[in-house]
Amino acid sequence: MEIQLYYAPVTCALAPYITLTEASAEFEVRALNFRKQENRAADYMKINPKHKVPLLVVDGQTLTESTAIQIWIARNFPEAGLLPADAWDEVKAISLMSWCSSGIHPYLSRINSPPKVCDARGASDSVVRLAKGFLREALGIADGMLAGRQTFFDHFTAPDAHFFWCCRRATQFDLELTEFANCSAHFERMLERASVQKLLAYEKQVLDAFAEAA
Repeated sequence: MEIQLYYAPVTCALAPYITLTEASAEFEVRALNFRKQENRAADYMKINPKHKVPLLVVDGQTLTESTAIQIWIARNFPEAGLLPADAWDEVKAISLMSWCSSGIHPYLSRINSPPKVCDARGASDSVVRLAKGFLREALGIADGMLAGRQTFFDHFTAPDAHFFWCCRRATQFDLELTEFANCSAHFERMLERASVQKLLAYEKQVLDAFAEAA
């Protein structure tokens, strides 16, 4: 089985990188430079007209959307336990990943680029302020979920990787996690995982290569 993961630094594509690594899967990473619009190049648009990452290609078949990709990884590498074994907990894990994608990620995107959602003159500050308010609400909910827990379930699962990205991206926008003690502790524990350290080292390597090519 040949697996390629299309990835870009800083993006949520880091989550399947982490879970593929946790699964000890053999996979090739194809890094895209968004600053050079490589995600909109004709070759990439041909296989992914959504022009986003992550994109998983398995034996020539393509799969988009983070939650679907994580489910595929979990099902094809069951020994990694990337989704809970209990059926109810499994759908709760899928719900958590869907929430990361639809209930948290959009607000991070608004902070990153306010004009993409409102190009009215002088609106950017309001867009960012409102997005940060919704993010704090989401982090508060997650903080309750993580109370007294090391991970969202009784061991590391795919939602932990996706939520790690959410928290990391929030910190890159100067949104402090300190007011959310459980989220902050979860983030610090994730940073200690070998899979995350491998991802961060790879990200630095890619960013350095992009800088040299600029």
